[in-house]
Amino acid sequence: MTNNHRAEHRITVQAPARTVFGLIANIEAWPRVFPPTVHVDVLKRTAGEERIRIWATANDSVKTWTSRRVLDSEGLRVSFRQEVSQPPVAAMGGEWIIEPLSDSRTLVRLTHDFRAVDDDPEGVAWINRAVDRNSDAELGALKRAAEPAPGAGAGDLSLQFDDVVEVAGDPAEVYDFLYDARQWERRLPHVNRVELAESTPNLQLLEMDTLTPNGAVHTTKSVRICFPAGTIVYKQLKTPALMAVHNGRWRIEKSPSGCTVTSTHTVVLNRDAVVPVLGGGATVQDARTFVRDALGRNSTATMLLAKEYAERAVRER
Repeated sequence: MTNNHRAEHRITVQAPARTVFGLIANIEAWPRVFPPTVHVDVLKRTAGEERIRIWATANDSVKTWTSRRVLDSEGLRVSFRQEVSQPPVAAMGGEWIIEPLSDSRTLVRLTHDFRAVDDDPEGVAWINRAVDRNSDAELGALKRAAEPAPGAGAGDLSLQFDDVVEVAGDPAEVYDFLYDARQWERRLPHVNRVELAESTPNLQLLEMDTLTPNGAVHTTKSVRICFPAGTIVYKQLKTPALMAVHNGRWRIEKSPSGCTVTSTHTVVLNRDAVVPVLGGGATVQDARTFVRDALGRNSTATMLLAKEYAERAVRER
């Protein structure tokens, strides 16, 4: 007989229930709001229901699965059920239950029910650890996102921006340059060290040291999901102190002259690190400018070297 396992995690949030529900319902924002979520594709959406594919960290690995979500905006519930799971998970589902305690205080309950492949005890233990770790991380992140922050509004801590480079070359050459991060230590002057693992095709774990103009070294660790049609999305699991969240995307699109390469960064700043990192008197606006300049400089440098690589390939044909 197959054993079903259940878990429940809860947290109280100092915010209206509708605000909390909106954060949970907005699946496109999950990579920015919830630490375990790396990337989400909405495969189908109808009134009150959606089918999604999600990539997320689970313990020390990255898993992907397809789920169906049912959104009950009147009852303030969001239920989910995996259609296609990854071992050791045989089946997984659950529900977000949002209960107003007052006009400005909400109880959130996150439930899970699951089965392990072959009821393997080690698989059950692995899933329990992953559910506990991810649920705690998601509920904590939900609380931080929903509760009003002192001082500057939450919007002041979030920024998203693009840098664009035109390339007179083959989009495939540009993609190869960005995909093959093992070569970045040799190809990119601002990269000091690279370690890349790809046990699952097109799913990469990338750790690297990058140099800042003042000679400091930042170590970052990222999950990268590579779509050979021309997109690489990533999420930093280990970020520099100034950033609480850093997600990115490389997008390569054909153009009349070759291709257009766009680097998109989505960042949530760490307010508590602004003064320690930038010095006394520094403001959130100073941090926004600093991060915009630093990330834009590195991504543009990478795209310009990818441009040189692709255009040299055209000349050498």
